[in-house]
Amino acid sequence: MVRENEIRPSEMAVEPPPATDAGLVFIGRIYSPWTSRLKAPRQGRQDGPLCRIEIFDPWVPALDGIGRFERLEVLYWLHLSRRDLVRQSPANDGSARGTFALRSPVRPNPIGTSVVSLVEVDGPVLLVRGLDCLDGTPLLDLKPDRTLFTPIAPPQPGDFETGD
Repeated sequence: MVRENEIRPSEMAVEPPPATDAGLVFIGRIYSPWTSRLKAPRQGRQDGPLCRIEIFDPWVPALDGIGRFERLEVLYWLHLSRRDLVRQSPANDGSARGTFALRSPVRPNPIGTSVVSLVEVDGPVLLVRGLDCLDGTPLLDLKPDRTLFTPIAPPQPGDFETGD
């Protein structure tokens, strides 16, 4: 079962170092049907409920051209997640894994990411399907899904490097 903030017997928390300013700015807010982690899906589904992403001023002009993409990558700040677990037991079965081996929202820097289907663009509002975050989640960034995006800028040498 999903939990809010308890630590399970096989999990391990640490005292995080003091926060430093990474210079992040919330560019919008996400509105979803879920108000609790106990009700939210573990992963977004492309056939999931319609969610609304609202972009704040002055970032609205940055949406120009976004409607040409059927899928977007959405990065968001999991503002209600704890940040101190380094080992977690998602199955609550006595075994634990390192946080970096999981997609859990509990992370040192709780950044969530989902690939969503873009349904509609209406001014500063995007309607999408495929999110798994809570209502009111702060938005960090939007990008075209990399599998659909062809770079517009001229190529540079690193674009052609391959492994040995």
